[in-house]
Amino acid sequence: MSAMPSPRTRDTAQANTAPAAPQARPAKQRDAFFDNAKYLAIVLVAMGHTWQPLTDHSRSAEALYMVVYAFHMPAFILISGYFSRSFDMRADRLQRLVTGIAVPYILFEAAYSVFKKVADDDPGHPVSLLDPWYLTWFLVALFVWRLTTPMWKVVRWPVPLALAIAVLASVSPDIGDDLDLQRVLQFLPFFVIGLFMKPEHFQLMRRREVRILSVPVFAAALVVAYWAAPRMTSAWFYHRDSAQELGTPWWAGVVMTLALFGCSMVLTACFFSWVPGRKMWFTVLGAGTLYGYLLHGFLVKGGRFWGWFDYTWLHEPLGEIFVTLVAAAVVTLLCTPPVQRMFRFAMEPKMEWAFKRDAAELARGRARS
Repeated sequence: MSAMPSPRTRDTAQANTAPAAPQARPAKQRDAFFDNAKYLAIVLVAMGHTWQPLTDHSRSAEALYMVVYAFHMPAFILISGYFSRSFDMRADRLQRLVTGIAVPYILFEAAYSVFKKVADDDPGHPVSLLDPWYLTWFLVALFVWRLTTPMWKVVRWPVPLALAIAVLASVSPDIGDDLDLQRVLQFLPFFVIGLFMKPEHFQLMRRREVRILSVPVFAAALVVAYWAAPRMTSAWFYHRDSAQELGTPWWAGVVMTLALFGCSMVLTACFFSWVPGRKMWFTVLGAGTLYGYLLHGFLVKGGRFWGWFDYTWLHEPLGEIFVTLVAAAVVTLLCTPPVQRMFRFAMEPKMEWAFKRDAAELARGRARS
């Protein structure tokens, strides 16, 4: 099997030049494997959100929902950790952290809160940056995780430490809802694992034997989920509550956190094994997954507020397939370059006016290099 393309941005071959002439600056390319993985993961996220209203009347939908929720966000978070490996406290990187994560969080948290007030006829819903609503928790988590990156690089056992923090969070109901810290802490191990992943780890997961083995693994996961659907709540997969808040004894938090971590890692590896490494028609959409993530939530929540999911036929097998296909099509559209250009002012604002000149100049210099 040929070696997988390096996950880092790669330099293409330099153009031939005369010995005395300056060499052409190499162009940069994105890695197709990771763009493909991000796109497929965000499609699964959108599907999962549209399945949620259907799970009350369909055991099969609930089982599929559980399986997908076991790995789609862990996979997305692991990739986020992998691409945070170079983060340090350098001025230009802190600037991008503010413009690429903090500012979108402020804008979309406010937008979602106002949307709920109006669309759900809920004028009392607060607009609070301390209590992320719906999708925006991921931006808070990514901001916190990335800021802690330098610390994870110096501790001796980063993954066991992150897993211990996740376990402690799962048995600590006093953490509360501020900044959705339960999710920040319980999903932390996947980010930390991503920080220490190497190209050969992804290459190992994409071996043919892993791809073949993933088929019975996914089948077994579906069987287990079908059995578990009426016996446990899918809220465990959200990682937003402690065990006590879910009505179970504290030790259940320890058991479920460790068990779900193991299941998530296995299913994430199976997912990566089937992600194509070559350029596909959807590869270009991998650069717009944050757009698809933040924008599709308005349609999903609007559908709940306006009763789109109340039609009986949507709760039948053909209706569930229809909802799945619509979710995939909509989030695909929201990841396209035209949508990215339309919403770049909110997702990736330059905001050079907000930073000291030396930081802005450094950021521009690196963008040109």
